[in-house]
Amino acid sequence: MSINGPEELEGMRAAGAIVCLMLRAMKSAVRPGITTAELDEVGGGVMRQHGARSAPALVYKFPGVNCISVNEEAVHGIPGKRALQPGDLVKLDVTIEKDGFMADAAVTVPVGEVTEERQRLIACAERAFAKAMLVARAGFRVLEIGRAVEREVRRSGFSVIRDLGGHGIGRTIHEEPRVPNYADPEANQILTEGLVITVEPIIAAGSGRAFVAQDRWTVITADRRPSAHYEHTLVITKGAPMLLTAA
Repeated sequence: MSINGPEELEGMRAAGAIVCLMLRAMKSAVRPGITTAELDEVGGGVMRQHGARSAPALVYKFPGVNCISVNEEAVHGIPGKRALQPGDLVKLDVTIEKDGFMADAAVTVPVGEVTEERQRLIACAERAFAKAMLVARAGFRVLEIGRAVEREVRRSGFSVIRDLGGHGIGRTIHEEPRVPNYADPEANQILTEGLVITVEPIIAAGSGRAFVAQDRWTVITADRRPSAHYEHTLVITKGAPMLLTAA
């Protein structure tokens, strides 16, 4: 969507603030032994407290409140009985609806001590996001976001998962434009002031190829190498974008 007036901006800010609170609570609850279902309920409790609803459940009938993915699971993991183990990477991906507005963000959290490679993977996803923010501005093309992300990821020795990326958001989860994590020549739309999108590097330590698991939701790296995901919902401006899901 494109923001038209202060009321829409306030609605998006409110949705983004709830996503931020949910992620903060879930991140604080990450520890060895907690199950992904228990983590999901931590986020769900905060969501209900603020009168919001799970957007994946609302739009796509996702069987959980939040997408929680572990290690080689890149995105869309279904919360369940899996208990986190020391050394795991857990991806917390939160998308909610509040008063007709939706916002989306994700973070990768280490469980206890993790390997040096996994630490670098987390840092790379966040660094690639920061690089993208330099071109996520009015007048640039969408593909320049992807170019910035992939350049940083490749420089760090990792791969983007090309099947996954960011998107427009606002009144529903996935709106135009598609925001790939590479310089896709088809993503040539010019970014305009007020446009609301997500930027979300989704990267892997291996080839970056992935497939959908038998549960029809979870996306898994083909070589079972670990992945990382970092995301915010933002509003395009002439200068630095406005991050709606950051504290």
